[in-house]
Amino acid sequence: MYKIMLDAELSKAFDVWSGYLDARTGEDPKARARLRSTLQSAREAAAAGNAEFARALVAEMYDDARETCLPLAPVLPGPCTADRQARDYAKDDLRQVLPVHLREELDSIAIYLRVTGRRLRTAPGLDTATHQDTLSISARADMALDLAHPTAARRELERLEAIARRCGVEP
Repeated sequence: MYKIMLDAELSKAFDVWSGYLDARTGEDPKARARLRSTLQSAREAAAAGNAEFARALVAEMYDDARETCLPLAPVLPGPCTADRQARDYAKDDLRQVLPVHLREELDSIAIYLRVTGRRLRTAPGLDTATHQDTLSISARADMALDLAHPTAARRELERLEAIARRCGVEP
């Protein structure tokens, strides 16, 4: 599962950079040519089975774009956004690997987590500690879902539902 997520993260980066480099932005052509070359090297490294080197090259691209001050270049997403985007990319690969009953169970847990988490986050008068607990539990549940571990995800969902009941929020 972890390899699928890493591969999805790399595929997403390739797509984002390709889209940017294919667009006519009017930005520094030398910098864009350098980025295009680095992207090609990263793709070749990934195709040759050297995903670690490909990821290093992609990280270099973000740094290069920032240092060159290309305002329209992609920016490195934050951890939550990166995880969410990688999960979106990994869905197709996971569908091929996981049995149907497990996918359905994980999807069901994910829906309940989102709904309960949203209700808690929008509850009036939620104190800071409870808000932090909600974020932490939701993150652990997301990790369990990413690793296709329904028992752990369900345990985190139960913890979130307990907080919701304690706060008078319908789970």
